[in-house]
Amino acid sequence: MIWRAGISASLLVAGMAGCSARDQRAEPATLFDTLQTYCGQAFEGRVTSDDPRDADWASQTLVMHVRECSADEIRIPLHVGEDRSRTWVVTRTDDGFRLKHDHRHEDGSEDVLTQYGGDSSTVTATRIEFPADAFSRDLFVREGIEASAQNVWLMEIDSESFTYGLDRPDRTFRAAFDLSEPVSAPPPPWGFED
Repeated sequence: MIWRAGISASLLVAGMAGCSARDQRAEPATLFDTLQTYCGQAFEGRVTSDDPRDADWASQTLVMHVRECSADEIRIPLHVGEDRSRTWVVTRTDDGFRLKHDHRHEDGSEDVLTQYGGDSSTVTATRIEFPADAFSRDLFVREGIEASAQNVWLMEIDSESFTYGLDRPDRTFRAAFDLSEPVSAPPPPWGFED
């Protein structure tokens, strides 16, 4: 009888562990997976860092639009007031994720400073960090903004907000977006009109 009770208890615990594992697998595993759940939605944000160099952005309405999603790529235009020049492109790679900044002029042509970013160095369910890659470091040096070669971009997410940031020795930038209240989708980013 004790033997049967022991087996029954073991099976119950194993069954509960199996349910728990299934429940965990159903949850998004990374920030990328969580972002996928917001596809098609737009959210308003604001600058939360206090660097005086960000005064222009801080005075504007910021809107991120999780506009296009596939299994391996998410495109998120960032609107700063009427400026529709920026799109964050997050791509799944064999080793993690890649962030690129697609910057366009109003006529759709690429800006000189475009396609910079990096591959993930830190990936958790709520945060990804992207140190500047070799292409970006070379671009920044070539364009005379050597300090940016030390950039580490980050994305953080929780149930209430999404944060985009940038860190380097002389600079910290953060913009936070309220995920609890979607807003109307903005027009397409420059160069990607429907």
